[in-house]
Amino acid sequence: MKPGPLVAAAAIAAFLFFRRKKLEPTLLIGGVIVVIGCLIYGSGLIQLPDFKRIVEDAGNTLGNWTYLVVGVMAFFETGAFVGLIAPGETFLIFGGVVAGQGTISLVVLIGITWTCAVLGDLASFYAGRRLGRQFLVKHGPRVQITEPRIRQVEAFFDRHGGKAIFLGRFVGLVRAVNPFLAGSSGMPFRRFLPYDVLGAGCWATMLLVLGYVFWQSFDKVLHYAEQGTLALGTVIVVVAAAVWAYRHFRVEENREAAARWIDKQLDRPVLRPLGKYIIYPVARWLRGPLVFFWNRITPGDLGLELTTALTIAAVGSFAYAANAIGLNDRSDMPGDATAFRWADDIRGDALDGIARAVTHLGSLPVVGAATVITIILLLTRRRIIESATLASGLIITYVAVHIAKDAVDRPRPPHPLVETAGQSYPSAHAAYAFAWVAIAVVLTRTLPGLARTTAVITAAVILAAVIGLTRIYLRAHYLSDVIGGWGMGATVFSLCGMTGLVVAFLRHNGHRT
Repeated sequence: MKPGPLVAAAAIAAFLFFRRKKLEPTLLIGGVIVVIGCLIYGSGLIQLPDFKRIVEDAGNTLGNWTYLVVGVMAFFETGAFVGLIAPGETFLIFGGVVAGQGTISLVVLIGITWTCAVLGDLASFYAGRRLGRQFLVKHGPRVQITEPRIRQVEAFFDRHGGKAIFLGRFVGLVRAVNPFLAGSSGMPFRRFLPYDVLGAGCWATMLLVLGYVFWQSFDKVLHYAEQGTLALGTVIVVVAAAVWAYRHFRVEENREAAARWIDKQLDRPVLRPLGKYIIYPVARWLRGPLVFFWNRITPGDLGLELTTALTIAAVGSFAYAANAIGLNDRSDMPGDATAFRWADDIRGDALDGIARAVTHLGSLPVVGAATVITIILLLTRRRIIESATLASGLIITYVAVHIAKDAVDRPRPPHPLVETAGQSYPSAHAAYAFAWVAIAVVLTRTLPGLARTTAVITAAVILAAVIGLTRIYLRAHYLSDVIGGWGMGATVFSLCGMTGLVVAFLRHNGHRT
C-alpha cells in the first residue's frame, strides 16, 4: 500500500465532487481517470512503468522536430480552438522536458513557441473580426464551443475588462476562444497586441521552464512525489485559503471591517508608535504608486503607454539574452551566414554608398547630437522628465553595450566594408538606433503639431531597422549582433520610458521618490 497516491486520489475526488458543476466535461473525465489510476497504483496492484526511459526515448526520436511539434500546437491552441480538446500545456511541458535532456535549445524553443502562440492568437483575432460572434454560435458546437461556454468567456471579459486578454492566456476555456471574441467584439488591434504578447510570453516561458526544471530534477521529483502527502495537503490548504481570502476581501464591507480591525490593533499603546511612525506613513506614501500600478500597469487599464513599453522590453530582453546565451556555446548563430549571402547577392556600388551613408545615422555622435537637440527643445517647454528619460536611455545603452561586448567578447566578421573596432556583440549602431524611436515617441507626446503620430513613429522604427541592416550589409556585424543590439536598445529605452511615466504620475499626484 502507498498512502501518498491514496490521499491524492481522495483529495482529487473531493475537488471534482464539489466543483463538478463548474468544471468542463473533459476535465471531469480526466480527473476521474486520474483518481482511478491513483487508487490502483496506491493499492499496489500495478507498478508504474519507467517514465524516465519513456520520455528519453520520445525526446531522442523527435530531436529537432520537437521545435515544429510544440510550435504548431502552440499556434493551433487558439488559432484553431484545439485547446478545447487537447490542452497545449501538455505539449509545452513535454518540449521543456526534451530541452532538459539537452537534445534541443530551451531558449530557441521559447522563442519559437512564443512567436507561434502570438500568431495563433492573431489568426483567431482576425477571424473573429471577420466572421463575428454568430459564426461561433452557429459552428462552435462542432468543436465543443457551445453558447453557454461563450457566455462564460464573455462573463470573464465583463469581470476583468481588458485584463482578460492577459489573464485569459492562463485559463484553459478562456484561452481557446479569447482572441476570437476579442476580435468579434471590436477590440482595437493596438490594444489587443501588447497584452497578448505579454500573456503568450509568460505562458510559454513558464510551461517550458517547468518542463525543463522537471527533467533536470526528475529523480528528486519522483522521490518527493512518493512521499508528498504532507506537501499535497499543504498545497490544498494554501490554495483553499487563497481562494477564500480573494472572495472574502473582494466585498467592500469585508475590506472595511479588516481595516477597522487593523486600526484598532495599532491604536493600542504598545503598537501605537509602530503605526504612527512606520506603518501609516509608508501606507500613505505607497497608496499613490500602488493605485497607479494596479489601475495602469495591469493589462487592460493602461492607456497603452506602459503596457506597450513593457511588451517591447520583454521581447527586446529576450532577443538580446537568447543570442548572448547561444554565443556562449557556439561561435556562430543560425542565420548569420545566410544573411551575409543575401547581402552579397544584392551588392552593388550604388547600394554600398547608400549603406555607408545610412549606417552613420546609428553612430554615437549622430544619435547623441540628435538626442541633445531634442532635449534642448524639450527643456524650452519645461519637459524635464522626458528630457531625463532620453538622456538616461542613451547613457545606459552606451554603458550596457560596452559591458556586453566585453562579456561576450565576440570577434568581428572578416572582410568588413567599413572601418570597425572592438568586439562584435551586440551591435552598438543597432542599439543606438532605437534612440530615434524614443525621440519620435517623446516628440509626438509633447509637440501638438505632430498630428500623424503613427506615421512619425513608424518612420523611426523603419529607420532603426534599416540602420541595423546596413551593419550586416557592410559586414560590420553578424545578424545575431544586430538582433542583440536591437533587443538591448529596445529594452533600455522602454524601461527608461516606463520609469518616466511612473515618475510623472508620482509628481502629478504630489509624491516624491
